[in-house]
Amino acid sequence: MKTLSYFSYALLACAPLIEAHPGMGEKMMYEMKRAANKERRAASKELIGDLATLADSKLTTIGKDIKAILLDQKNAESSERDASIPVGAIGSAACKADLCCHWKWLAYEMTAKFNGTSGRCNKFARQAVRLGFHDAGVWSKTSGYGGADGSILLSNEMTRADNNGLAAIADQTNKWYTKYNQYGMSMADIIQFGANVATVVCPLGPRIRSFVGRKDNSKAGPTGLLPGEKDSADTLLKLFSAKTIDAHDLVALVGAHTTSQQHFVDTKRDGDPQDTTPGVWDVAFYPQTTNNPPPRVLKFQSDINLSKDSRTIGEWQEFSDRNAGQNHWNEDYAKAYTRLSLLGVNNINDLKECTKVLPVMRTSFVSEDQVILDRWLQGEFNQLNNLVDDAIQLTGVTSGK
Repeated sequence: MKTLSYFSYALLACAPLIEAHPGMGEKMMYEMKRAANKERRAASKELIGDLATLADSKLTTIGKDIKAILLDQKNAESSERDASIPVGAIGSAACKADLCCHWKWLAYEMTAKFNGTSGRCNKFARQAVRLGFHDAGVWSKTSGYGGADGSILLSNEMTRADNNGLAAIADQTNKWYTKYNQYGMSMADIIQFGANVATVVCPLGPRIRSFVGRKDNSKAGPTGLLPGEKDSADTLLKLFSAKTIDAHDLVALVGAHTTSQQHFVDTKRDGDPQDTTPGVWDVAFYPQTTNNPPPRVLKFQSDINLSKDSRTIGEWQEFSDRNAGQNHWNEDYAKAYTRLSLLGVNNINDLKECTKVLPVMRTSFVSEDQVILDRWLQGEFNQLNNLVDDAIQLTGVTSGK
């Protein structure tokens, strides 16, 4: 977003008008309005990294694809999947000769680690998504360094209060790095790959195209560039505008709170989720932020602020639609997260793709434990016994925020 607070209004004024006429259906009106809004947003998209200076004639196939995603001209989701077994064992000559072989082995490990016994994704998955956010998000157009470079685990960034609650996934990711770095896999890539695996392991989550080849940096990123749970909408919009992330993409990104449970925002409500379906990548978070959810659902003030702001309320309401909102949100989140995952990366044109090794998308979710979860959310009991804990994994299943 090129300074959203100024330019978006001018773009709105220039956007084509949608004129209704007799017989025009509600769905058609919705699609026409969305197309007009998409055209307006695309005009304000910024390129990042080396793509901002490279001529089209210099772009690789991957570079062209990523550029199209960043300019909102191409979908960032993919169903391409290689279901065959890896070409060789970890460390074998055959595996070393195949670009994505070791990434497939890592995807197996991550999928097993992120799957919960209740059918939801677990605390490691949620923390993996947040780890990806926090490594990449420590960057702005004026910082000159930081971004998706692995520094959150290669420097002292984990000592910062912003990263409270990430210790478990940090420890696990360091183990994966120790195991796979010898095969040319960077910490930066492992973190962002983990976020994408975690997202699709969560039921209903999108399968985001996954690129590798980022370079590591052991220098701690700048401070003060991550959002706070009490931030005003204006503060958040300015913060993310400096990351080239516009209001629309910001609304899509905060939807990741749908899977979370908090431990540090309100310690008296340790473990409370941010919607009624923690561990499921659905759109319940959006309407439950603006409406009256069950007592145990905890809403961040920053999310409430975004849900009401004139610059974000339209998209918030569209994502809130239980019928059309899921696919819309998945599509927009995938694009927004692709941009976030490439902040501070200056060799985007040289990246390779290993999307095919991601697990298959889980397009539905049914769980018998939802009745128990609903009773807990309504405040019918405060402490979960072991049976409930085993069934719905509320204890320790958290985004860590």
